[in-house]
Amino acid sequence: MQPDTRYAKSGEVNIAYQMFGEGPINLVFAPPFVSNIENYWNAPDFASWLLRMGSYARVVMFDKRGTGMSDRVAELPGLDQRMDDLRAVMDAARMNQAALLGVSEGGPLTALFAATYPERCNALVLYGSFARFTSWLPTEEALAQFPGYIDTAWGTGGSLPLFAPSIGNDPGGQQWWARLERLGASPASASALMRMNSQIDISGILPTIRVPTLVIHRTDDVTINVEGGRYLAEHIPGARYIELPGKDHIPFVGDNAGEIADAIQEFLTGSRAPVPIDRVLATVLFTDIVGSTEKAVVLGDSRWRDLLDKHHATIRSNLARFRGHEVKTTGDGFLATFDGPARGVRCACSIAQEIKPLGIDVRAGLHTGECEMMGEDVGGIAVHIGARVASLAGAGEVLVSSTVKDLVAGSGLRFSDRGNQTLKGVPGEWHVYAVDR
Repeated sequence: MQPDTRYAKSGEVNIAYQMFGEGPINLVFAPPFVSNIENYWNAPDFASWLLRMGSYARVVMFDKRGTGMSDRVAELPGLDQRMDDLRAVMDAARMNQAALLGVSEGGPLTALFAATYPERCNALVLYGSFARFTSWLPTEEALAQFPGYIDTAWGTGGSLPLFAPSIGNDPGGQQWWARLERLGASPASASALMRMNSQIDISGILPTIRVPTLVIHRTDDVTINVEGGRYLAEHIPGARYIELPGKDHIPFVGDNAGEIADAIQEFLTGSRAPVPIDRVLATVLFTDIVGSTEKAVVLGDSRWRDLLDKHHATIRSNLARFRGHEVKTTGDGFLATFDGPARGVRCACSIAQEIKPLGIDVRAGLHTGECEMMGEDVGGIAVHIGARVASLAGAGEVLVSSTVKDLVAGSGLRFSDRGNQTLKGVPGEWHVYAVDR
């Protein structure tokens, strides 16, 4: 008997989730491309695979917004909003901390979540996953072919050989897969999701993941190139890598499906020392007033202090609105952090717009990277990069590093290329982009 489907509130969106198992650890299963958590149980092999996890863990699985039984949305989410949804499901299930299992497309989400919220993640498992979408469809031509299938044959189950060739001609498997396609997403939603996924690139944040990590990949995976799994393992510090033979992408299909389940259970139930949380992934925002010294001279001390008070109030109001954390003021500017880069960019743009009527302009710069937590302050190279990016901005301008741009895929934000820049005191060249507003 399958578990009941419940709903977690993420902002105004309802996220469908199920919880099952009585094991001593918490485990969150993040879904691949499209899903329907109730249809999962209609495939006997999948049901057995899930129940195996439930034998040693309290498991939560969910449908991403816009898919399965979760709310349909006008625009499919970027990774920022997906992290919000994952956190909302954990909160609804009363899981303060959990291991995360990211299968295929669920991998980038869980990896980013583990780096951003290490206090809520005690282990990470990535199966058949990737850092860059090109591990899935490496060329524009390949990317164009799959939407062609969606337009003409979505819901028929005809794509099963592209994910599980060993059962590609099995009538029962095709019937179940066809139903998963229909119940997982409409053709338009599936196409939009694929377009959004094509922008995924979390390669820049992999070295910031500090939780114990297991990466599993099949050598001849027909969907995600094995180099995608190897890249994850090579760039996540201390990651354990297991490569198994086989072509099937779906983990519960194939001769070694049991080995995959064994490896996950052994990794999650082993004894490990707790990871000290003194470094986390964060988006750093720097702002400052353009020409502040000259403006202060013109206004005089009293009027300048009044203007600064209004400036500070405007920025703090926007930080509260976009869930930013004020680290400190820098005289005529602010240093703040965000747990999602898209929110940080939107906050910076809102600040620049709302400050202008005060008769001043601000410039802003953002970078996402590993930050050292030092009480109420933050430090590390990511903070220096954020400050240097901000220093390149002009009046009313918001600049971001290429890391930020890569992580806001699917957010609707648009950028203009400012080319490679040398950042004072920071090794190498950094690609910088201006936010279009």
